[in-house]
Amino acid sequence: MTAPLIRPRSPHTEGEPSGGTPDPAVAIRVGTMEVRLAETQAEIEAAQALRYRIFYEEMAAQPTDETARLRLDADRFDEHCEHLLVIDHSLGAGAETVVGTYRFLRRSRTARIGRFYSEDEYDIHRLLQGDDEIMEVGRSCVDIRYRRHQTMQLLWRGIAQYVQYHDVTLMFGCASFHGTNPPEHALPLSFLHYECMAPLALRPEAVRDRYVSMRLMEREAVDQKAAIAALPPLIKGYLRLGGFVGDGAVIDEQFNTTDVCVLVKTDLVTGKYVRRYNRDDATRAAEPDA
Repeated sequence: MTAPLIRPRSPHTEGEPSGGTPDPAVAIRVGTMEVRLAETQAEIEAAQALRYRIFYEEMAAQPTDETARLRLDADRFDEHCEHLLVIDHSLGAGAETVVGTYRFLRRSRTARIGRFYSEDEYDIHRLLQGDDEIMEVGRSCVDIRYRRHQTMQLLWRGIAQYVQYHDVTLMFGCASFHGTNPPEHALPLSFLHYECMAPLALRPEAVRDRYVSMRLMEREAVDQKAAIAALPPLIKGYLRLGGFVGDGAVIDEQFNTTDVCVLVKTDLVTGKYVRRYNRDDATRAAEPDA
């Protein structure tokens, strides 16, 4: 008998390992919903299939012929990353049970590939000073049927458990506005430029040949309340954690996005964020980058 692609776990106490031999970095189950790291290549491919549906079919990214043939969003970083999965076991045991995913690449895992994904778009040399564990996050997406409070809370609780287990001090990565025309996002981009720029000691900068200024309006013309409302939900969530952005936006033609680099110190992820999330009811969207 063939083993199921996504193996159901035995019921267990919420927040405790669920049995078998899972990576202890993340193990949470609430009812039929579970968040954990992918353990097999088949499970990584289930995450890649979800990414394809969201980024290419829903958000109009431009696939290569191979990507379209396989219907998988995959790149050379995937084999070096860890993949967080949100699984709904009520859907059965196949790839369709993966309803959310996030991709992690810690500094300590970059030795073989030699770099982070974000370095295609940003100069991050300031982040690489020192020896603390830092982590790039990205390729975040959730099935449209699951973009609700419970799913996103579970996903972020998984992130919090992971960064605490691995003593990650800083998360960073590209986050996106939909579309490749920055003036359409002049208000929120200008707000990020004036109010959310990272301290110089940590600040990433868009690489010179891709740099797009986020200063698209004068400061006095920026309505902060309206700007915050216009931010993509994931960026808004990072800012609620006290997050910062780098200098400059970058156009990603393949993914049909305008990207910014976001940094978050993880002390708030492991503490205040989970409590704060319990009070949030905003819909969360997808972010393809990193």
